[in-house]
Amino acid sequence: MTISPLDVHRQANATSPDLAAALETIAERGVEFVYFQAITITGRVVGKVAPAKHFERLAVKGVQQHQTAVANLQGTREGVLLAGGVNAPEYTAIPDLETFAVLPWDTSFARVFCRLYEPDHLTERAGAEFSCDSRGLLRRMHAGFTDRTGLELRTGCEPEMTWQGEGLEAHFRPGSSPAYHIEHLERNRPIVKKVIEYTQALGLDMIEGDYEDEFQVELNFMYDRADLTADRLITYRQVCKQVARELGIHASFMPKPATGMMGNGCHHNFSLWRDGVNVLAEPGITRLHLSELGQHALGGLLAHSAGAMLINGSTVNSYKRYWDAGQFAPSRINWGLDNKTCTVRLSAVGRLEYKLPDAAVNPYLSHAVILAACEDGMKNAIDPGEPTQGSSYDAPVDDRFPALPLTLGEAIVAFRADEVLTQAFGPDLSSLLIDFHADEWARFCGYVTEWEREMYWSDAP
Repeated sequence: MTISPLDVHRQANATSPDLAAALETIAERGVEFVYFQAITITGRVVGKVAPAKHFERLAVKGVQQHQTAVANLQGTREGVLLAGGVNAPEYTAIPDLETFAVLPWDTSFARVFCRLYEPDHLTERAGAEFSCDSRGLLRRMHAGFTDRTGLELRTGCEPEMTWQGEGLEAHFRPGSSPAYHIEHLERNRPIVKKVIEYTQALGLDMIEGDYEDEFQVELNFMYDRADLTADRLITYRQVCKQVARELGIHASFMPKPATGMMGNGCHHNFSLWRDGVNVLAEPGITRLHLSELGQHALGGLLAHSAGAMLINGSTVNSYKRYWDAGQFAPSRINWGLDNKTCTVRLSAVGRLEYKLPDAAVNPYLSHAVILAACEDGMKNAIDPGEPTQGSSYDAPVDDRFPALPLTLGEAIVAFRADEVLTQAFGPDLSSLLIDFHADEWARFCGYVTEWEREMYWSDAP
């Protein structure tokens, strides 16, 4: 009899010391409820809440949700429910017990992240990994990447976001910027203090932060293995929303909150490690300040950045950030040595900063993109070319790489054409991403905006 991945996960949980530790924490801290959290294709957190007295049973059995939840229960303009329709089965969500944590703002609640599986009653694919589970995909891809290359992807991210509320307005002289101004950090002190307090309680090693622009604060946590960084970014977002509720203000990860405002990026800083050594930085390297392996990984990332834009800029609004030249958002595919205008910046010896992901990104998919693209670059020895000198906005276009898509519609076309990424994601998830975003693009193209009314209402005759 074949044992399914669902069975394997259940059996591991039943005997895991992490289950005993979670039950002990529940008893000691008086936890009454537990959120079983799953991640949708857009990075939204969905799941169920259960009384803590049922945690031991559900940690092994799992919880069920209709599979269309993975696409936010989104229906198309034609009324079709994405990810399988109304007749789709439920997936089974099994917790990764090492992610169990008590919520610091209400210790009667805890949460645990889950991976998703096909239900075990199906006649086909019973208990298989659910193909549209982005969190499970990253774990599988990272494990396969390590098996094939012996490498581990380590990343840190820079989650910019917007905080708005009374007293948070910036005050600075015309022509200057409030960036890095401690006075503006002081205006945001209640936010900074609570966010760091809560994130540290949930296991994030907060390292530094600054005031980026009006209403924009960035707080960073220590880099780690890619799948851990992705979980921590989701946790960080949940913390920020909770802090906003407590302070009676608004917190948003919208990529471009308003015309003229700085866009919210989520730069991914990454390196590749083997046996505790960063292989992007080798002793004596001279050309391009990267090891040969690092150059090829970078070449692969650049080669697939056009196709990856559906992930890195996943909303209609995302592309307003790339159009706003002069605000350090990339507008073409290139790289540079400590060049903040490029798609990829060599920010330190052995560390590459990928600047395309925005604040709304699904971090599991963005890290999956880096894995697939870098591995293809190493496999095919893709040359990244020479680094861009000076501003990217004035530099000639590098014809070796596709043009950067500058609308969601262009990004859909580029993703569909990228066989490396679509094969890495698999046919089910790739098709769902295309269908979901194509519907969003169609809805936007059919929507009349205030800009259009201002431009055209009284324009003729």
